[in-house]
Amino acid sequence: MKNITMIAAIGKNNELGKDNQLIWPIKEDLKFFKEQTINKPIVMGINTFNSLPGILPQRKHFVLTSRNLDLAKEVVICHSIEDILKQTEEFEEVMIIGGASIYRQFLDYANKLVLTEIAAEEKEADAYFPDFNHDEWNCEILSNNIENNIHYKHVIYTRKKIQK
Repeated sequence: MKNITMIAAIGKNNELGKDNQLIWPIKEDLKFFKEQTINKPIVMGINTFNSLPGILPQRKHFVLTSRNLDLAKEVVICHSIEDILKQTEEFEEVMIIGGASIYRQFLDYANKLVLTEIAAEEKEADAYFPDFNHDEWNCEILSNNIENNIHYKHVIYTRKKIQK
């Protein structure tokens, strides 16, 4: 089975975004996102796709949507999780990059979460990363950082093996 990794930057209350934009556009975290996703397929919903500055170089784009859309030729439109899994079966790792509903749909499939945990809150957020049981995941803190007085850490959660 392929590795399904979800990558997101979240606040203290799992805040992801507001008005289809990142709440905390941290320059170093955007570099981290690029490093983690480069040369890998990225899966997103249409709102996340529309929030991008354009086609991200060196990444195959998959958009999960119920609508029939005419997007750039570099974008693969999929209408179900099963379709995404089939279309990406040649890849060793698939990166789920958002938004909130896409994260919810893929949480049970994911075996890794790459999270930027931001030590801040945004009361007006309108998109949230799904709650997950931290006891089901091993946690590795990669780094603790500060940028523009924003404290954040890069954390990798790996799903624990189920004992039978």
